[in-house]
This record gives sequence, C-alpha cells and structure tokens, in this order.
Amino acid sequence: MKQILSRIRLAGRVGLAIYCSIAASGMALAQKTTEVNAPRVEQDGTIHVPAFLLPESSFLSEETRRELKDSRDLAAAPKTCPSMEGAKPADMPSIRKCEADAFYETTSYKKVRDRYEVVMTPEKVGGVYTEVFTLTQGVARKNKKRVLINVHGGAFTGGSRTISHLESIPIASVGKIKVVSIDYRMAPEYKFPAASEDVAAVYRELLKTYEPKNIGIYGCSAGGLLTAEAVAWFQKEKLPRPGAVGMFCAAGSYYGEGDSGHFAAALSGHPLVNLAAAQKHPYFKDTVADDPQVFPVRSAQVMAQFPPSLLITSTRDLALSSVVHMHSCLVAQGVEAELHVWEGLGHAFYFNPDLTQSREVYEVIVKFFDRHLGR
Repeated sequence: MKQILSRIRLAGRVGLAIYCSIAASGMALAQKTTEVNAPRVEQDGTIHVPAFLLPESSFLSEETRRELKDSRDLAAAPKTCPSMEGAKPADMPSIRKCEADAFYETTSYKKVRDRYEVVMTPEKVGGVYTEVFTLTQGVARKNKKRVLINVHGGAFTGGSRTISHLESIPIASVGKIKVVSIDYRMAPEYKFPAASEDVAAVYRELLKTYEPKNIGIYGCSAGGLLTAEAVAWFQKEKLPRPGAVGMFCAAGSYYGEGDSGHFAAALSGHPLVNLAAAQKHPYFKDTVADDPQVFPVRSAQVMAQFPPSLLITSTRDLALSSVVHMHSCLVAQGVEAELHVWEGLGHAFYFNPDLTQSREVYEVIVKFFDRHLGR
C-alpha cells in the first residue's frame, strides 16, 4: 500500500513538473511572440506598427458588403479621362468636362436621378454660376423662407456639376428644400481664397431674399473644409453668420491631419495627406498653416463664433481626426455641435446612394437643418 501511494506521489510530482515545464515553455513562447509582434515606440511617441490584416467591420450588413464590393470594382475600372494631377490650368476645363460626361453615364448617378424627383436649374447668383435644385412639386411650406447652400467635394480641383449633384439632389428631395450648389473657382487655375470669395458672393446675394438664420451651408470633403473656411471668411467680411452649417468628411483643418490620415494612407496605399501635402496643393499655394482663414480650427476666437454645426465622418475616413478634433474645439468654445460617426466606412461614403448608411446620412442632415434654421 505504501509503495502504491509512493508511486502516486511520484507520478504526481512528475506530472506537475511536466505541467510546469509546458506552462513555462508556453509563457516563454508567448513572451517571445509578443516581443516579435510588439510595436516599437520611439521617444517622441512615434509607433512602428507591424503589418496586420484588417477585415471588413463585423458590424456591416451583407447588403453593405455587397455595395462596397461593387464600389471597389468600379473604382478599379480603367479611367477614360486624363488625370487632373499635375495637369496644366489650360487643360482643366476639358478634363472636367470629360469626367462630367463619364459621370452622367454611371449607374450611381442614374439611380440618384431616378430615385429623387428633383429639378435642376442653372442660375447666376452674385455673379457666380450655381445649380439650383428643387423638388419637382416645389419646396415644403415650412421651407419657403429657407435655403441651403452646397459646396461640393473634389479636392479643390474637381467635383463641380458631378459630385455636387450627389450632395444636392438627395437633400433637396428628402428635405423638400431649395439647395443652391456653388460652382466655385478651383485649382490649379485659382488659389485660396477664390472659393471663399465665391461662397461669400452667393451668400451676400441670398441675404437679399433670405434672413441669415434661414440659410444653411454644408459640404463634404473639400466642401467640408470650405464650409468652415466660408464661416471664417464671413467673420472677416463682417457678414452675419448663417443659421447652421454642416461639415462632412472634413472640417476646419486639412483632411489628413491627426491619426486618421496615417491609418487611411496605410489602408489605401495612397500618399499621406497631411499639412506637408497641403503646402504642395496648388489651391493652398502661398498660404500658412496657422492662418484661421485657411484652417479655421487654428483660432479659438473664430471657432467661438460658429453657428450650430453638424459634423459627419466614418471610422475609415482619412478625415476622421479632422472632423472629431473640430467637434471638440467647437464644444470647448460653447458652440452647439453634433457629431455622427459611421462604422467601417471610408471617406465620403454617402456619395454611394445605394448604401443604407447614405440614406441615414440624408435623414440626419435634413433633420439637423430643420431643427436649427429659422422659420
């Protein structure tokens, strides 16, 4: 009996030794693996991030995944127009026309036109070419004395009469409100503050018909930054502030400032769009980074005078940091600011009218302006 117990104790000790050995090996392996994969951090806080796989967000529906795949396939299709990058000013009108002609034949644009019954009327406002969008049956009674100004995206080089339609048509239809989309001057033919001057010219003209509290301004990407610039420009020109503004896919700083610019560059393979890139952009030639007329977020005084502001972005947007930081700065100055962030989607995602999230964006925009514009 004693021998049996002795063997049991011995077996127990051997088993424990084996277990401890395996556990120690596992911990050593885990430690070694952690050491290999751990990001290296520089003294200034710069992190060397190891390569990793980033799947689509688990929160995305199957419908959204299909739409995103279709968008990727479309983006990968061969381009039929010359590139705007590095193009001479004299060539830009023909390139923009080529892009517009191709855009009008896209499935996305045709779906927008079919889905939303809106009439577009070209009109000079304050000496600036605009396109005015209204619902076929006219604006809602509550919006008779209201108007929205859209300043389109397109990196301050393109987007006029194309992207502007994707930004204006759904809002005019869903909101049953008049939308005036400005074909503002762009690079490389013009540089800052040409676009701000054009927005101010249209705004001045509309002030002859509408009270400032009944005018809203919004835009995405370059249009988001231009919306912020316009508010700062109005302050400089002693113009009354509008009733409310919407800054989407960018805000009061350059698109890729902050963390998100680095994330987006890694995800897209495109160059980093930071302040150094801004200095090379033809629209921002001869500007300085701390000028609040260029990047309004640089001035607390300018921020404090903003009207109620709606900010929209997404977790894979290169401008996520720009938009979130703008929201924080506005809130710090006591400005009523509302931030909406959509999960798993990229820059200017709501230009795709088939996404469920795009329709959610339209509703958010319309309801925000309805709450904040005068009657």
